[in-house]
Amino acid sequence: MTSSFPERSLTRAPMSQRTLFNTVMTVVAFICGLLALVPLLAVLSYVIIQGFSSLSPSLFFELPPKALQQGGGFGNAILGTLLMVGIAALISIPFGVLAAIYITEFSSAQVARWVRFAANVLSGVPSIIAGVFAYGIVVLTLVKLNLGSYSALGGGFALAILMLPIIVRTTDEALQLVSQDLRQASVGLGATNFQTVTQVVLPAALPAIVTGATLAIARASGETAPLLFTALFSNFWPGSLFEPTASLAVLVYKYAISPFKNWQSLAWAASLILVLMVLITSIIARWATRKKA
Repeated sequence: MTSSFPERSLTRAPMSQRTLFNTVMTVVAFICGLLALVPLLAVLSYVIIQGFSSLSPSLFFELPPKALQQGGGFGNAILGTLLMVGIAALISIPFGVLAAIYITEFSSAQVARWVRFAANVLSGVPSIIAGVFAYGIVVLTLVKLNLGSYSALGGGFALAILMLPIIVRTTDEALQLVSQDLRQASVGLGATNFQTVTQVVLPAALPAIVTGATLAIARASGETAPLLFTALFSNFWPGSLFEPTASLAVLVYKYAISPFKNWQSLAWAASLILVLMVLITSIIARWATRKKA
């Protein structure tokens, strides 16, 4: 029995309308991908070229120099950045992860919807608003208690406000990606909800949670406006959590707009160190979670 349908070749016609459209769109998508990489590569290459020419071992161990004075470094700014980002991480990561666990595993749908909405709104708040809020909550409180004014504690609190919505959103999405079959299997074996969350759900979502925390830390490390309202700047080593503290972001802002060549050189070197700190943090996070992933 012969088929009544006409025989057609399965080979692709090179000049057909569908083939031409597919080729054109592939080329357009490839060009758009390259154009998206151009700004990133341009910024990174310029920072690397300018920063490497100013690097020296003294930058990591010395204090900022005076105007037109040769030498010096920004060791206090590196230490201050690590200190304030560490304070922010200690505040935001526990609260953010616990909030995400609650809305994903224990809360009602209405509560979860409002918490997610609040996190989305908070993530869109300008960083300078977080700085003003931290100034009113921490800085003015320290003044009233005669404990100081601008401080590393205030800077860490301001950065924690910026990190919190990122951690809540990424942890929430990571927990939702864990299969419901794992939860049901755990409960079927007699585990409680608490045991299911801590021993099954969290380990499965840990790589994504760590990645979200790394993104939050990367954003906080480069913020300048909140620290101008809370930590300000200092040319000395941090001696207490209740005194003005230097940071790399504020140092770059302050020295990059100065008319002195030695300060501008320090600003480029600090920019490179800041980029490398974020890169190293991401690499360590990936390495720490590669087996679990």
